[in-house]
Amino acid sequence: MTTPITTPFGAASTAAEVVAGIDLTGRRAVVTGGASGIGIETARALASAGADVTIAVRNLDAGAATAAELRASTGREVAVRPLDLADRASVAAFVADWHVPLAILVNNAGVMASPETRTAEGWELQFATNHLGHFALTTGLHDALAAAGDARVVSVSSSAHLRSGVVFDDIHFERRAYDPWLAYGQSKTANVLFAVEATRRWAADGITVNALMPGGIRTNLQRYVSDAELDRMRAASGGGAAQWKTPEQGAATSVLVATSPLLAGVGGRYFEDCNEAGPNEPGTRRGYAPYARDPEGAARLWQVTEDMLG
Repeated sequence: MTTPITTPFGAASTAAEVVAGIDLTGRRAVVTGGASGIGIETARALASAGADVTIAVRNLDAGAATAAELRASTGREVAVRPLDLADRASVAAFVADWHVPLAILVNNAGVMASPETRTAEGWELQFATNHLGHFALTTGLHDALAAAGDARVVSVSSSAHLRSGVVFDDIHFERRAYDPWLAYGQSKTANVLFAVEATRRWAADGITVNALMPGGIRTNLQRYVSDAELDRMRAASGGGAAQWKTPEQGAATSVLVATSPLLAGVGGRYFEDCNEAGPNEPGTRRGYAPYARDPEGAARLWQVTEDMLG
């Protein structure tokens, strides 16, 4: 067994605290979903440490406004590029337009508990956005990541992965009733499995991938979820409204995984509250489900995903 990674930081730590003293000068970073929620604070922390940050966004107007605010607060140039993870052509265009080494890729964008929606291919939207789009983006940027040396990919998952493994015989809810939370949970399990298999395949290229649970943060991600449902979820996890994290705290684990010297050469792990998490203890919402770090499941998902994407 590997020794779990522990850090001086915890649930209340902010992204700025986590990155303090780390110099990212000359390193390029991409943050998907960088114009809202914890994506903004992830981009801010990376830029403040000297990284050349690009936020990849669906809404270019929102992206431009965010980039202007980030430039003003960090004194750093922040670039904006269009990216719709549910649109294969958009992902392909982003990859084709990227020509320089990439040291940090934060796969942060996502959709949560949406009504049943299908992409042009007939794929369930949450799986298509949260997993397939990020898979196509990351594999497409493999050479740029390898060129950076010691590149890190951050796969933003969720404790919701505990709701469902990847249901390989009906990923897109073609034969079972659609459930927005099972669909979300399945996609978040896929984010962890991706970290496991990508690290196995790419560690020799100097690329490591880790997954994380950012914590409960009130952001636009929950636009499909009622306040009553959110309160019920907080109660079920053993906390009340006081346990919501600020966006600055919610971004901390992503930034830690992207930058901490303690994670040099480390991949395929799952983090929460700025520390490596252990297996889930039944009755809690903490830790990872064993199926989410199963090497055989990770390898199977990779092959299934490649087959879907053609």
